[in-house]
Amino acid sequence: MCRGKGRMRKKELLIIIPTYNEEKNIGGVLAQLEQTECGTAADILVINDASTDATNWIVKQMQYPLVSQLYNMGYGCALQTGYKYAVRRGYKYVIQMDGDGQHDVCNIPVIYRKLKEADGEGRFPDIVLGTRFREDSAAFPVSRPKKLVYSLFRRLIYMITGEKISDPTTGLQGLSRKAFLFYSKYNKFDDRYPDANMLILMLLVKFRVVEIPAVMHSRTAGKSMHSGLRPFWYMLRVIYSMMIILIQVKLLKMDVGVGLKSVDKI
Repeated sequence: MCRGKGRMRKKELLIIIPTYNEEKNIGGVLAQLEQTECGTAADILVINDASTDATNWIVKQMQYPLVSQLYNMGYGCALQTGYKYAVRRGYKYVIQMDGDGQHDVCNIPVIYRKLKEADGEGRFPDIVLGTRFREDSAAFPVSRPKKLVYSLFRRLIYMITGEKISDPTTGLQGLSRKAFLFYSKYNKFDDRYPDANMLILMLLVKFRVVEIPAVMHSRTAGKSMHSGLRPFWYMLRVIYSMMIILIQVKLLKMDVGVGLKSVDKI
């Protein structure tokens, strides 16, 4: 069981689930998490970004820990709220997943194990990305506009950092304490669209980012934050953020090499 019901028991892994108007999905996501093996290692925290539907009440009824923001402050802000919570409560790892049912809970134990796996040089991952687009990932349908956006972001990441990231917008991620501590600080995390721009930042300042294949599903209920013409505004917003990051890191030398430092020096 992966319950976080009642008084939260302290564990080393926190699963954070940002939600906005997910009354048709959040109950199923939490119920599925209860059936995974993460129960011995994980606590669960739902961050409700001022939903106007019954999301808040469903989570409360299921007795899961919940942070409700008074105003709709955006996806990135909801995530950062979870990071700050994890820092203050002393968690060692965070795994973030969406509350819309697209991220299969079978990915959680795999990401958790990967976070604790060192490379040949003894370095552990700072960020583990659950990707939809590797050859060994499960099939996932994507619209043509989104394919264009993803392709552009892949090219920009490679041009700027020299690293190849197959799924630059995945919301399914595992983070080390060093990574979410950095993200929790003021002006270090995009409060609206923390996607390819944040990966560029973390790669430039030498955090270790790895990808693993993931199982994901198409949304069956509710409305995506990237519906309609929003993907184009989102694309422009993320590219603008990339340019700011380049100025900060390349020209102003902000946070250069911070990913190589120990946690207590960040």
